[in-house]
Formats: sequence, C-alpha cells, structure tokens
Amino acid sequence: MSRKKLAIFVIVLNSILIFSSFSFAVDFDTFFKDKTMRVDYYHTGIKDVEYVSLDAIYEEPACSLPGRQLWAGSKVNLVDTLNLGKYLVKVFDSKTNQLIYSRGFCSVFGEWQTTPEAASGVYRTFHESVLFPYPKREVQVVIANRDKKNNFYDIFSTVIDPESRFVSREVHVDNIQAKKVMYNGDPSTKVDIVLLGDGYQASEMSKFRDRVQHYTKLLFDAEPFKSRKKDFNVWAIEAPSIDSGIDEPRKNIWKNTVFGCSYNSMDSPRYVLTYENKTIRDIASLVPYDQVYFIVNTNRYGGGGIFNLYSTCYAVDDGKHSSWWNDYVFVHEFGHAFGGLGDEYYTSDVAYSEFYPQGVDPWEPNVAIVKDGAVKWADMVKKGIPVPTPWQKSLYDSLSMSRSHLDRSASDYQDKQKQIADQMQQLLRDQKYWNHVGAFEGSGYASEGLYRPFLDCRMFSKSLTPFCPVCRKSIETVIDFYSR
Repeated sequence: MSRKKLAIFVIVLNSILIFSSFSFAVDFDTFFKDKTMRVDYYHTGIKDVEYVSLDAIYEEPACSLPGRQLWAGSKVNLVDTLNLGKYLVKVFDSKTNQLIYSRGFCSVFGEWQTTPEAASGVYRTFHESVLFPYPKREVQVVIANRDKKNNFYDIFSTVIDPESRFVSREVHVDNIQAKKVMYNGDPSTKVDIVLLGDGYQASEMSKFRDRVQHYTKLLFDAEPFKSRKKDFNVWAIEAPSIDSGIDEPRKNIWKNTVFGCSYNSMDSPRYVLTYENKTIRDIASLVPYDQVYFIVNTNRYGGGGIFNLYSTCYAVDDGKHSSWWNDYVFVHEFGHAFGGLGDEYYTSDVAYSEFYPQGVDPWEPNVAIVKDGAVKWADMVKKGIPVPTPWQKSLYDSLSMSRSHLDRSASDYQDKQKQIADQMQQLLRDQKYWNHVGAFEGSGYASEGLYRPFLDCRMFSKSLTPFCPVCRKSIETVIDFYSR
C-alpha cells in the first residue's frame, strides 16, 4: 500500500472510530447507578483567560421524595448529540476510556467573559456544577469550552472514584416543602422542571403558589409545549426568604433572599440572575430536575435564561400591572435555558461585547451567518425564497429608534410605546416574505452580519408571538432527546 493510500486509510479509520465513540449506545446499567453525582467547581478568569478548580463532589440526592427517581435525566440518550452550549461536560469510563456521558451547557462565567469588565482585566470567580448519573466505577470527568471557531477544547479534567471518602454524602437541606405540580411519569423519560421562588417570605407562599399555577398553565398553552405536555413533569419548592423582593442595585435596594436573585446582572438593568449556585443545587436536589426556573417576587420587568443552567422571570400578581409582559418573558427565557435558542433582537442595549465572533456561525440553532448563499436551516427554506431574504429593515430600525427615545417617566409613555410597537408589528406583517422561513438580517444583538429565520418570533420581539418554525423544531428536538 502506498503512503498516500495508507494515510487516507488511517484518516478514514480514525473518523469511523471517532464517530463510533459518539454514536454507540451506552448501556445505563453497565456504567451507572440510579442516582446522581454532582461535581462543584470554581470558574475564574478574564476575557481570554480561564481557570477551573475542583470544589466538592456529592452523591445526590441528600433527601428524596417518596417514589422519586434519583437520576432525572434520560437513561437512553446519555451521549449528547445536540451540539448546543458553550461548554461540554464529558465523562469517560477509566477502565475502557469509553465516553459514557456528555452534555452541553452554558454558564454565568461564559457570559461574563464577554462583558467590558472582563475585557478590562478584572478577574472574577463563579461557582458552577455539572451533574451526571452516578458511576459504578472510576471515571474521568472533563470540561471543554468552545473556542472562537466553535471547536471544543478541554479546560479541566479530574479522575473520580465514586467509592472515595472525598465524595460527600451529607444531607443538604431539610424542612423545605417540595411538591408535584404536574406529573406525567418516570422522570428518566420526561423533562423535569423545578420552579423555585425567590424573595417570598413564609407569609407570602400563597402568592408563589398562585404564580406556579399561572406559569405552568402559560407554558403549556404555548406550542410546542402544548402538544408535548405529557413529556414533562413540573415540581415546585417553597424556600422562604427573610426579606420580600429581590436586589435592585441601581435603586440601592438590597434584600436578604434564599437564592440571591438580583437585577443589574452583567450591569444590565433588567437582567435577573443569581450567583448562589451551591444554594440552588442543594435545594433543587429535593426533586428530580432537568431545568431550574426562578419566579422572583417583584413587579418590575426583568428575567434571564442560560442554557442548561436556569431561567428567571418576574412575577406580576397585584392586579395593577400589565401581565402580558411577564407572560412573554417566562416563555422567552425558557427558550434560552431549555431550547438553547439565542436572542434574535438587535436593537436593545445589552452588556456584551463581541458576543458572537465575526464570520463564525453561532452554535444557537436560530442565529446564523449566511455563507455562499446558504444558511444552516436551509432545509426549511422553500424554493424561490432568496437568501439573504429582503425586508424593510431600515424603516423598522427607525421606528425602534423613536421608541427608545420616549420619556419613560411621562404619563403617556405606555400609550406611545404601544402605538409604535403596533406599527412595528404591522410593518413586519406587511413584508413580502412574512410567514416564510428565510434569512432576515438583524439577530443576536447585531444589526448586520447575523440572520434570523423568521420575520417575527418569541425570540425576536417583545410580544406573545409564537416560536417560529425553526425555533419550534429545535425545542422539539431537545424534548425528544430527554423523553425518547
């Protein structure tokens, strides 16, 4: 065999081996016990520098509800095939070096790295966790990060003996109420959502319960969740706070709450996050969960969603504030955290800089670049629709600019804001390619160079607009991954 043929043979063989390692079905009972391992670590760095250091390893759950499964995730789809998330946790069986588990995710640190503060050289540290089925024998746990070209490279590795004395089996929490809100079966074949309330005092838990019912109904009235309702379980945990409400740093309002949710995260006024990861994980371990959602006790607009970490949404329950805004936020943020969807808007102020590297196709399924007249959702673009797809973007942008210049303190602000918003909505509906999948410029916080698949979508405008066909398909793919 010639050297050239030998080289080709080796490349093909390696490709087959790599593909096989990712596509080979992992037998759950061979490698795992029906409980959860949680690995806590610290993530430190600045814009282009990051360090990961091990904190603690836990056997979960410390407490369990009667009849609950100890591992909430799928026992069939153990190796991630979705290719979503900035980070990837990989678990290898040490004896055979076989990849037995992987999952994509995002983190607060990953978002913070794109802020001006990180670019200025200020180091920060965030606490994070990865969860996976409890291994029967020694494993190697690896965390990988995407580089600017979207290739994964390893940033952390450790070997864990599940029988080691260094694995904590302590009880995390007690005397906290955990309840089933909606139960459709075995958590290993369902998507399990846990709803957590922050800023609710013990005397306010009835308000939290009301919001739980409202948002559960809201989510499953929206497609594709409505059609796939039986693939979900919903849980709620009542963890009372000392104070009522959450932090509002720009107003010098500070509250002592169980989860530490706060406005002004990433120095963005309406962005609500919490950095109390250990507390979240300890309390959430009371129930099986794939997704964490915080309902924060405040009437002020705000929320957030980070893929496979958590979502946040403000609660309106006093009868004095418009409710459609928070209904929009609740479903929109879940699109981020569960579906891995990106923001499609581009006219609002955000705290990020260089969030998407120029010329690189984002990993999010609904934000894309156009290259050689093609886009990654090309299979959903009908013949005859041009890519890029023309629309009256400049006129839309001028309306958006006039809305941003309105005086928010004026008594007629809401009326004027609604009037312009209605004009913007009508403009979209008047476009030639309305209701068609295409590639419309303006997405991912960028006015130029990034494209969205539909003129309007729950990920684009602040409205009760449904998810577009591309977003809906992506969400259903994730549901399938957890439930089938």
